[in-house]
Amino acid sequence: PRSIATAMLVASALAPASAQKKYEYKSVPNDPIGARIYTLPNGLTVCLSQNKDKPRVQTNIATRAGSKNDPATATGLAHYLEHMLFKGTHEIATSDWAKESALLKQISDTYEKRRTTTDSTARDLLYKRIDSLSTEAAKYAVPNEYDKMVSSLGASGTNAFTSTERTVYVNDIPSNALEKWMMIESVRFQELVLRLFHTELETVFEEFNRGQDSDQRKAFTAMAEHLYKKHPYGTQTTIGTGEHLKNPSMVKIHEFFDTYYVPNNMAVVLAGDLDYDATIAMVDKYFGGWKTKPVPAFTFQPEEPITAPDNVEVLGPMAEWVSLGWRFDGVKSTDGIMLDLIAGLLSNGQAGLIDLNLIQQQRVLNASAFAFESTDYSQFGMTANAKQGQTLEEARDLVLEQLGKLRDGQFEDWLIEAVVNDKRQAQTKFWNENNGLRASALTSAFILQKEWADVVDYHNRMAKITKPEVMAFAKRNLRDNYVCVFKRTGEDKSTFKVTKPVITPIGINREGQSAWYAEWSKKPMTDLQPEFVDYDKSITRRTLKSKVPLAYIPNKSNDLFTLVMVQDLGTFSDPKLKLAVEYLPYLGTSKYTAAQLQQEFFKLGMEFTVQSGQDRNTVSLSGLEKNMPQGIALLEHLLADAQPNKEALGELVKDIGKVRANNKKNKGIIMNSALLSYARYGDKSPFKDILSAQQLEAVTPDELIQRIKSLTSYKHRMFYYGSRPLDEVVTVLDKEHSTPAELKNYEQPAPYVELETTDNKVYFVDYDMVQTELMLVSKSDAFDPAKLPYSTLFNEYFGSGLSSIVFQEIREAKALAYSANSQFSRPGKKEEAHYVRAYIGTQNDKLGDAVTAMLELMNNMPADGKMFNKSKEAALKQIASQRATKEAIYWSWESAQRLGLDHDINREVYTALQDASLDGLTTFFNKNIANRTYTYLAIGKESAMDMKALERLGPVTKLSLEQVFGY
Repeated sequence: PRSIATAMLVASALAPASAQKKYEYKSVPNDPIGARIYTLPNGLTVCLSQNKDKPRVQTNIATRAGSKNDPATATGLAHYLEHMLFKGTHEIATSDWAKESALLKQISDTYEKRRTTTDSTARDLLYKRIDSLSTEAAKYAVPNEYDKMVSSLGASGTNAFTSTERTVYVNDIPSNALEKWMMIESVRFQELVLRLFHTELETVFEEFNRGQDSDQRKAFTAMAEHLYKKHPYGTQTTIGTGEHLKNPSMVKIHEFFDTYYVPNNMAVVLAGDLDYDATIAMVDKYFGGWKTKPVPAFTFQPEEPITAPDNVEVLGPMAEWVSLGWRFDGVKSTDGIMLDLIAGLLSNGQAGLIDLNLIQQQRVLNASAFAFESTDYSQFGMTANAKQGQTLEEARDLVLEQLGKLRDGQFEDWLIEAVVNDKRQAQTKFWNENNGLRASALTSAFILQKEWADVVDYHNRMAKITKPEVMAFAKRNLRDNYVCVFKRTGEDKSTFKVTKPVITPIGINREGQSAWYAEWSKKPMTDLQPEFVDYDKSITRRTLKSKVPLAYIPNKSNDLFTLVMVQDLGTFSDPKLKLAVEYLPYLGTSKYTAAQLQQEFFKLGMEFTVQSGQDRNTVSLSGLEKNMPQGIALLEHLLADAQPNKEALGELVKDIGKVRANNKKNKGIIMNSALLSYARYGDKSPFKDILSAQQLEAVTPDELIQRIKSLTSYKHRMFYYGSRPLDEVVTVLDKEHSTPAELKNYEQPAPYVELETTDNKVYFVDYDMVQTELMLVSKSDAFDPAKLPYSTLFNEYFGSGLSSIVFQEIREAKALAYSANSQFSRPGKKEEAHYVRAYIGTQNDKLGDAVTAMLELMNNMPADGKMFNKSKEAALKQIASQRATKEAIYWSWESAQRLGLDHDINREVYTALQDASLDGLTTFFNKNIANRTYTYLAIGKESAMDMKALERLGPVTKLSLEQVFGY
């Protein structure tokens, strides 16, 4: 690879020529994202899509290689390589390459020797040598230099992912940072250096073990193993086997990189605020010099037909479900588009056969259908959650019954057109508003080798599929040729845990900086000027004749609208309101049945949702602008004329009981909702303040109908985002939106009291899992806007992101946790307090060391001037390049008001950040973070938990699920 100085000189010399060069590209007329697809002479695919909404660019660098390309004897290579490509090159992230490289060679050789050694004592001795050599090599490494560089650009979302046939590296960067980003990436992907290998391997061990705690991953793996008994889709996993992870080969990882990370097998995908001609010229400068190389063709043995149901069971602590899967031909066939349509006919959230015949009629707790396309095979699936007292076999039979109805053509003739329009509408909205989804679509087209013209024309082709064709396809292909996975609740005794080797913590050279980084830092960037929302100018306000305030923001992008009724009314004021809202979808009117209402909305290209939170209720209607008046009239009709349904209420109450029982089996809900709320509020927690089972049973249909019909009787406000002129919107709402002459006030609830964190204590919940999760929670002062500048800096510098102090010390240096972070939180309402929080996800036997390391950091913040300046620069650039646009303007205004503000607080934060100093951050830390007492929240398997480590933190209280959930 060239040195940075050489790279800069060559780029500079090429600039005038590149600016004049004409680049051929493929584009498609009427493409909603205006994509241009280029192919450089070296075979590199470049996909560009322009979106000027805000000065940021989503960047994806994709390689057409994933776990299916792993050698069968060394699975997990693609994924582990993904981790290592953040470690730098022979110039990036090193202080002395000559000395470091010699040690890395010795480490690699020792790993190879260990792979062929079977004697356990000899293997342990070899690992001790690896550990010793790695400690020495780490002296010349500059950890996280890549992350520091992209962070200093104002990047966010820096990450990567690997799946069966792709590895994708992602960043979201300010548009003025595009060239400096390319300078890094063009060097990074031409060379692999496996530095800090054994600490990163420990991270992959942690990721493997975390996967053992995921029932979803276990069920997915079981489905793949039975659908694909010959193909790597099923014969090997992306994370790799435990045995292979314990015997890594640096040589084989290099071979994988050299084989697949070549320009003719990769794509640079950019979506956002870019100039097409300037950007492709820039890509050519920095990536055009890569050398092309033949890529071996992937071959596989065809699968045998599935001729009868193949049933398999998976055990785990979470709630039960059943999944069915059918295998089809890959992307070169026409199966994929048909399967996508069939999935929509069965399950679209409103009017599919599953929606109407199962969910609407409350015959299952939940169910859906889906399809996804891969290169070699595609898959169709259905899944269902059983109701209370219902077996998984019964739930399976019910979804299969709907498939039978589809085969027999028992669906409305208009449904195909409506499904296609619904899918087209969703794509329009997502592509219009999200650079990440644009980049994802372009990336998938590259990976699957699809012509972009076919992607753009996709829904037009789907619309030509006829009902007889759907029926014939289903009769021919969707029979008893499926795999059925029953995910049951129970102890999984087959769990395989990769045990951690003994690792000597490495020193973090936080002050270090490579010569490459120093030169790169000198490359100038144009400044981006921040833009702050002026709510008075961005939101037009009117008052309807009913005295209801209306906020209006025009949609200049597409033919879709959103209309929302917002009320400061929720379950705090009326605990039965949420039940009424959940009851509404099962109700008809004097004119329509409940199913007919859903069909009518779907025909209009509309969707309505009613959501009731703790202190806010929203009624939303969205869809095609041209049908807005009809949609509003239909929704108003439902709200005013909903008819009671006693049987539906009885089934709803049963389902709520089942959902509550399922929630108690979900470790994410236990930790992040139930336990966290218990820590903040104690036994009188808003999370626990719900209707009891007895209260639910006692509620009558009339009580809930009264609440539904009175929604528009309480004070509320309206928000409209669409293309219709304001006067027309007012006219439609004045006609269709019915309210009484005087709107009623809400009953003000008694506030919940956040508890002071006066002493250290530990709350523990027993849960069957491989890992342990620990959260530190400490209440700080009441909301104070003056704290936001330094809290923003603290979070950037200390606690969040791959280049933060916490991540470097806990994961990179000591390999004590897969996940570790800390933050000074911003409350959602002015009545609430800031909180100091920290989180560790680690192996049971590392809990004590991990929490000790975390507490040391939380009480003694390392002071690094260079790192502080980069964090400050990153925080400023992120604010400067962010924009609240479209609908987000209104919701940012709502958020500001909830904090007692009438303006965009980022203006003050940005100004204050410019004068921020390391001394100021240290003062903030010492006053707000250091020497705090904590409520520690722990979840893990008690029999494997290091209880002594918890007891050293404070008195341990083992809480039952009933105590934290309230039922």
